[in-house]
Amino acid sequence: MDVEFQAGRAAQLAGDAQTSSAIFAALVRQNPRDPDLRYWLSSALMLLGDGEAAEQSLNDARTLQTLAAVAELDGDVARLKTDAAYANVIASQLYERGFVALASVVWGMAIAAGSMELAILGNYALALQHQGRVDEASDIYRVAVQNFPGAGLHRFLVYAQLFCEDGEARHAAEARTWAKLYAGAPAPTPHANPPLAGRKLRIGYLAPNFASSQLRQFITPVLESHDPAIVEVVLYPTDAATETVWPSWVQVHPIGKLSDSDAAALIRRDRIDILNDCWGFTSGSRIGVFTHRPAPVQAAWINFFQTTGLPQMDYVLHADADDAPDLGNLFHEELWGVAPAFTPFRPAPERLPPAPTPAKATGMVTFGSFNHPAKLSPGAIGAWAAILRNRPQSRLLLKYRYFADPVLQRATRTVFAAHGVAPERLVFAGHTTGEDYFAAFQTVDLMLDAWPAPGSTTTLEALSNGVPVLAMVGDTPSLGGFYARTILRNVGLPDLITKTPEAYIQRALEVTEDLDALDSLRARVRPGFDNGPICDEVGFTRRLEQAYQGMFERWAGLSVPRLVAAMGSR
Repeated sequence: MDVEFQAGRAAQLAGDAQTSSAIFAALVRQNPRDPDLRYWLSSALMLLGDGEAAEQSLNDARTLQTLAAVAELDGDVARLKTDAAYANVIASQLYERGFVALASVVWGMAIAAGSMELAILGNYALALQHQGRVDEASDIYRVAVQNFPGAGLHRFLVYAQLFCEDGEARHAAEARTWAKLYAGAPAPTPHANPPLAGRKLRIGYLAPNFASSQLRQFITPVLESHDPAIVEVVLYPTDAATETVWPSWVQVHPIGKLSDSDAAALIRRDRIDILNDCWGFTSGSRIGVFTHRPAPVQAAWINFFQTTGLPQMDYVLHADADDAPDLGNLFHEELWGVAPAFTPFRPAPERLPPAPTPAKATGMVTFGSFNHPAKLSPGAIGAWAAILRNRPQSRLLLKYRYFADPVLQRATRTVFAAHGVAPERLVFAGHTTGEDYFAAFQTVDLMLDAWPAPGSTTTLEALSNGVPVLAMVGDTPSLGGFYARTILRNVGLPDLITKTPEAYIQRALEVTEDLDALDSLRARVRPGFDNGPICDEVGFTRRLEQAYQGMFERWAGLSVPRLVAAMGSR
């Protein structure tokens, strides 16, 4: 079999779909329980253009590999096929270990065994989403919502749209649907917040967790830079115990055990002037609180820069740029430009000293992506594969905790093989912390950002650790493109912004052609980040406070331009 296998592999990587598909189809018939052969057959069928057959072969390969893995873990494979409750237990255990592709296969078996429980459907969809099977995930979420309608589950459907084709428009439409279904809270009594003369502006931030979530590096610069002489700040987390690291004058009022209406009543009693949602539709969201209009001015920011769809939400905070695209069709809210950057970002104090581009020592260019697998769109993968094909002495490091899953690894290699990239040129890494995490940045020569959903924390982490990031922002207005473009401009790297996949591929090859030039580029990255607007914590927060006061004065019917002028002279 080895001779035939090598011939099929060589034909596949050479782009000969007819030969490779014929060879691997014959090998699968001879060895029907070998998942690797089915993965290769799937690659060949993808190249041949037979999407339906390719998907069937890929799913068969996933199933065979998963069953073998469950057996190695002493699971009862036969029982999985008939006992939905047992399958759910095994899938949950796999999911807890980060094996999302393995878990999705087993949850699929639970559904096939007759279980249509809400938890199983929801977890199945989430496991699909986490491995980048976003359209399938969206379909399952929709089935779940149709059978078990509810605001919490429907939030997952809204969020999943962002990663699908035409995701920004799909998300905006689904957010509006969510609002029509669940944002019909009774009209509140008018707010009686007094004018600002002689008092401080009261600002509220709402999220499940601030200090130990992905918000920390974004919100810490703001909370520590707010001027307590002019503002009062209240955090509304799930639990006060998570929020003990903030300045003493920052108040913490937990709302975890309160209903949306009771939480809104608490916020109203606090006389908050500006209430910020910092979480959006992601897991743990309390966006339903905003439907009760607990504050006279409500805005969305930080963790979610798309529309909420809520008629009760007034603003979404964005970067302030002269060439900001017209995105009004995607928003119910008004966009309020705050500063050159969307948010500040504080680099981790544990980051390592700057290092030269690693290819100078290894002789091999390492491209990297530390993005969530859901962001690896077909377009991005196709471009990355083209880069690898045209840069033979190179590899691609894909690092994210879900990439520890062996089925996800093999399925990802299958897609790249359909583009002519040998499986061994992909390197996978899972979750790491501390020095190991920061050392990973020193192994990457050029980070490849994804689209249409670009990196956020991962992009900022890469730049703050001195790794250049290449972005494809598109040639039509988009939120993702605006976000990625703004980050790179603020770091002084406009030369790493491209508008088409073809230009993206060409720029990646240009940047990695001359290693001395690449090293010079790398030397610009960290100083550009540290000295740019993203790290201007105090300046950003002063502009943010000015924006908040402008919003409140507009609500109060006063002159916003007059207020801005007054703030500027303070």
